[in-house]
Amino acid sequence: MDVLLTALADPARWRLVSLLAERPRPVGVLAQLAEARQPQTTKHLQTLERAGIVTSRRTGQRRIYALRSEPLRELAAALSRLADTADRVGGPRETYDRYGLSLHEERLAAEGPGWADGRSFGFHRSLAGQPELVWRHLTDASLLARWWTPDDLRVSELVFEARPGGRIAHEYRDAEDTDGSDHIAGRAEGVVDEVRPYEHLAYRLSPLLPEGGRAFTAHLDLDLRPTGTGTDLEVRFRITDSTVESADFIAGIEIGFGQSLDKLAATLAPNAHDTDTRSTQ
Repeated sequence: MDVLLTALADPARWRLVSLLAERPRPVGVLAQLAEARQPQTTKHLQTLERAGIVTSRRTGQRRIYALRSEPLRELAAALSRLADTADRVGGPRETYDRYGLSLHEERLAAEGPGWADGRSFGFHRSLAGQPELVWRHLTDASLLARWWTPDDLRVSELVFEARPGGRIAHEYRDAEDTDGSDHIAGRAEGVVDEVRPYEHLAYRLSPLLPEGGRAFTAHLDLDLRPTGTGTDLEVRFRITDSTVESADFIAGIEIGFGQSLDKLAATLAPNAHDTDTRSTQ
């Protein structure tokens, strides 16, 4: 496939392929139609023949070249499979496009400091697992690290001191950046405000801008309620101290935090799925 793509990448060879798609032709005629010198045309045709795209036959004093359709159909099928993979419903590209739309809207709205203050998001998940188990996954750093990022990221550093006044530090990288050679995807710092084990957790968390300043402050309240089959988790996510630069972060809250909670649900029970996500202004 690489040899095929390399052969087709040259504009002059692509012109010859287009001419041969119409009918087999001799090298002299191909050179005339392509407005190229015959020695150059011969070299291009030899490259295409080595790649399996064309075949040739000597007839008298002439060599006639013809296009082989099979490699082109195989290439078209491979490209179609790539397109289908990229366009699959619910796939990463769909999430990327959703974020792009949200990002455009938020950047247009970000006219000055405080532009997003008071914005709130609500999330609800019905989780398999009693409140004690869910609580551990909300407060134990080793368990938090399993789910506290969107799908395409991984936790690279995490501190979560589950006590009033406790420190929070959350750093994350691309999920495929296994050796840490790429730039960090983001970092947030915060403090725990309220702790009622197995019932209620409240904390403030601020994503950091590249230069180190705070993009905004997120106030999160998490309530746990036991059910007959596990635990209902209710999350309220409220924004204050928003800067103009916070638009890029705020655009991803509903998608990113929603994906994180989906990972929490999957961690607690492989068949769990989200039940409700809502945003209010």
